Amino acid sequence: MRRRGHPDIVIVGGGVVGLSAALALAQAGLDVALVEAAQPSPWQAQCPDLRVYALAPDNAALLDALGVWPGIADARANAYRRMRVWDAAGGGELAFDADTFGRAELGWIVEHGLLVDRLWQAVIAAGVRLDCPARIAGLEQDAGGVRLQLEDGSRIGATLAIAADGAESTLRGLAGIEVDRQDYGQRGLVAYVTTAHAHEDTAWQRFLPGGPLAFLPCSDVDARAARGHRSSIVWTVPDGEASRLLALDEAEFNTALTRAFDSRLGQVTLQSTRAAFGLRRQLARDYVRGRVIAVGDAAHVVHPLAGQGVNLGLRDIAALRDSVVAARASRLDWSAPDRLARWARSRKSDNAMAAHAFDGINRIFGSDAVALTLLRGPLLGLAGRMPPLAHLLWRRASGR
Repeated sequence: MRRRGHPDIVIVGGGVVGLSAALALAQAGLDVALVEAAQPSPWQAQCPDLRVYALAPDNAALLDALGVWPGIADARANAYRRMRVWDAAGGGELAFDADTFGRAELGWIVEHGLLVDRLWQAVIAAGVRLDCPARIAGLEQDAGGVRLQLEDGSRIGATLAIAADGAESTLRGLAGIEVDRQDYGQRGLVAYVTTAHAHEDTAWQRFLPGGPLAFLPCSDVDARAARGHRSSIVWTVPDGEASRLLALDEAEFNTALTRAFDSRLGQVTLQSTRAAFGLRRQLARDYVRGRVIAVGDAAHVVHPLAGQGVNLGLRDIAALRDSVVAARASRLDWSAPDRLARWARSRKSDNAMAAHAFDGINRIFGSDAVALTLLRGPLLGLAGRMPPLAHLLWRRASGR
């Protein structure tokens, strides 16, 4: 679609965070344009996406407010009611139960492809202007706004541009926003599996010397399958070990995975292809540069051990939407530099705190130092026996 005038905001990137931003800001009354390199493939129930997210309650509420959550929940979203975390070196267990917090669930496991599909449809219905397929090639900006040049030579002008185009964000780079990056030397291996014992709507995580192994409870694809036995795994391992595990045949992989999970749910059986992605911590030094702001992975990439990556990105959008709505209600300039700066300070602080906390947990539980090995298991158990601390940890993870 070609331009019909000067939009208020142009968003670059049509992933979960970029689409949520487009929909939230359009519903807040702004004229929104979206630039995306490729239209997403329609979600197919029989072809599960290997990428899954553990959506926190605050972000499910955001998606509900945007009108897309019912279509997601009805399609395939598995609520999890419990979490169990323990260390391979022994010691106690950290446990979270929805009943303890007076909730029906702690969160939901949802596929990336399903989220994108429902958000994309909603963005079209909301009248967001789409440039797709399209890529940006240049940026000009001044105090009054931005002008993006696309690879086909066309231009888009707007009051504000949002970089939501991922960890390797082109728009972020064009705006001159630098990042601090640390590679972990680890990869996250993902796949779907079934287990001999039911997952009990529980998210399980065992800390191993090479990194954590998580089993996330998923809804069944095949109605004939034994209900409650399908999970998505995220197995964090050193780069070399990831290559070895990917090369194993299915029987060997099943054996290695069952052993790594300490047979907690009995024999584990692979049910999909395997994939692995590199892990790093990456934090933008600035969230605002002139009339360009960075959100989601363009602003912050964190370790997946707590499943908080997309949750942090959606909180960027919720905070931005609230800022815009408050300004418009008071007839103030929603894009004023001081207002954007307040949003940036709040989100940068929250995201940096989370990123460094996950970094510290990964270091402590991945260390083979004797003192740390002897302490970390009992510390988990101690946290599990202190309800106020468990409540604090869960409230932090759930955005409350």
